[in-house]
Amino acid sequence: MPKTTIELTEAEWTIIKAVWADEPCTAPVIQQKLKKSTNWTYSTVRTLMDRMVAKGLLASEKLHHPTLYHSAITRQQAQRSELLYALKHAFNGALTPMVQCLLESEDLSADELAGLEALIKARKKDAKKPSP
Repeated sequence: MPKTTIELTEAEWTIIKAVWADEPCTAPVIQQKLKKSTNWTYSTVRTLMDRMVAKGLLASEKLHHPTLYHSAITRQQAQRSELLYALKHAFNGALTPMVQCLLESEDLSADELAGLEALIKARKKDAKKPSP
């Protein structure tokens, strides 16, 4: 795992999502996969992927040519870091206004709301348990 705070640029999100869907993979495979949506050349993709290795977001192994890449972070780690960044910077660390904003800006179904309620109830139950 790289540093505690994982920060991905928009381009890095594009790359890592493609890697998660097809790992281990090579830069040419990722470039072809993203060609229509990004119009990136092979050298652009390779440079981005190599920089992501340096940042600890991807790992690489050069057993043969071309280099194989795989993720060094999980989707959950990246999502959590992104969410905590937004919480800190957009909401000054205040969770309630952030959740309120999400609830007011999205059309949530009754099932989604019930799921959120269940998560909150479970979390409350865990919080009430005494520590060992």
